Amino acid sequence: MTVRIDETDRKILAELQRDAGQSLEEIATAVGSSKTPVWNRIRKLREAGVIGQQTVILDAEALGFEATFFVLIRTSAHEADWQRQFLKALQERPEVQEAHRLAGDIDYILKVRVRNARAYDAFYQALISEVRVHNVTALLSMEEIKSTTMLPLDG
Repeated sequence: MTVRIDETDRKILAELQRDAGQSLEEIATAVGSSKTPVWNRIRKLREAGVIGQQTVILDAEALGFEATFFVLIRTSAHEADWQRQFLKALQERPEVQEAHRLAGDIDYILKVRVRNARAYDAFYQALISEVRVHNVTALLSMEEIKSTTMLPLDG
């Protein structure tokens, strides 16, 4: 289902990205509309798949997850069975917050959030015991400078 996004929809989406916990009344006021038309637009955007799962963002450090590693993976295996096994291994590990297949010299990059370096090592050992990889490079993030889930909706 294709949906046309107009300026009011963009404003609603921007408000939801900023804080999805706002009341319908707060969103309507922010976009200069009333509750019923805003609700109808939100419903249509959900039905069209523009708005996906709603969740909360937790403070990882406050919960003791102090280390973020970016894991670069090179593999010499590109068969369908290997890929299925690799994807299954990633899906089963809650430490993996993101996984991307790349073009270029690196095949995959993972964003892994763990409590500390020892926890990363346990993750790494478990992963390589299940899936054959050619080369793994782990980069420890020293400081998170920017992190957002918000899309640039203007225009």
